[in-house]
Amino acid sequence: MLNITAIHAQDAGTAAADTTHLPGANFSLQGALEMFKKAASPEEFEKLLNTQDNKVNNLDLNGDGNIDYVRVVNKRENDVHVFVLQALISETESQDIAVIELEKTAADNAVVQIVGDEDIYGEETIIEPSSGDGKATGENDEKAEQPYFGSGPHVAARYAPTRAIIVNVWFWPCVRFVYAPVYTVWISPFSWRVRPIWWHPWRPMPWAVYRPYRYHYAPYYTVVRTNRIVYAPRIYRPMRVTSVTVRTRNQVVVNRYRATPRQTRSFSGPRTGATRSFSTPRSNGTTRTFSTPRGNGTNRTFNGPNRSINSNTRTFSSPNGNRQVTRQRTTVSGPRGSATRTRTRVSRNH
Repeated sequence: MLNITAIHAQDAGTAAADTTHLPGANFSLQGALEMFKKAASPEEFEKLLNTQDNKVNNLDLNGDGNIDYVRVVNKRENDVHVFVLQALISETESQDIAVIELEKTAADNAVVQIVGDEDIYGEETIIEPSSGDGKATGENDEKAEQPYFGSGPHVAARYAPTRAIIVNVWFWPCVRFVYAPVYTVWISPFSWRVRPIWWHPWRPMPWAVYRPYRYHYAPYYTVVRTNRIVYAPRIYRPMRVTSVTVRTRNQVVVNRYRATPRQTRSFSGPRTGATRSFSTPRSNGTTRTFSTPRGNGTNRTFNGPNRSINSNTRTFSSPNGNRQVTRQRTTVSGPRGSATRTRTRVSRNH
């Protein structure tokens, strides 16, 4: 168990490890979905969000030195639910952090996503259960994308196309609870002046301390660009709540984040080859170029501010075609010298 001394997390010095400094770095969307999965009802879900030991909420949006209480407001239309996660900023202001979108798509099937608010995460950030979590429908979704982990408020700020499985969350207790015939939508009774008797605010952790807790939930969820519950935004949009205080305090970092070029990809050539170029929003910029002539091997070059990587892959086939040898040679050059690694793989065709 870590021994943690909690101090003000939104300090510029303590947030240095977060390269974006967006407020969303201090609220785990993945953790919120995990609490939704564990909860037996929306009321219990709200309590889990605001339980210190769960390490989901580390927000101090009003800068008063204490964690903000996050309440849950539910709205339903037919088989679509939205659960708004809303931080209490002052007696007159609240700020939406995220919205959980839930839809019952069949008798024993439901899908869920959580969408981070653009004023908190810089842009709408969509997260859903990964294919390794829960019972899957078996439907392949070619639009879904598997992330790799980076810095900043998004557990994954970059995406790589893959085939994913849409997870069926019907067996989550809270999901079955809200689709019961006797269920009445949950609207949190708590406000700036009325708080639950079990809740006591605590001091937020610095980003460097909070980050490992935040990423603890990451392996079970994935960032995607596809909004699966198309009707949910129509329900949520008229009820969205924003705070002038939050927007003013974070205007500079949010605008800088939005102005930073996102990753771009370009492809050219027939199926025998492809060229990709990437631009990443690092301090000095990094450019990667891939050339993949599939018939003659793969040449890859990486040029960054501190090192250079050259990788060459060649494939050889035996005359009768029953054996194939793939040899990859990678050379890394940097300020401390260079190193070369060779990998050989032999495959047989029966």
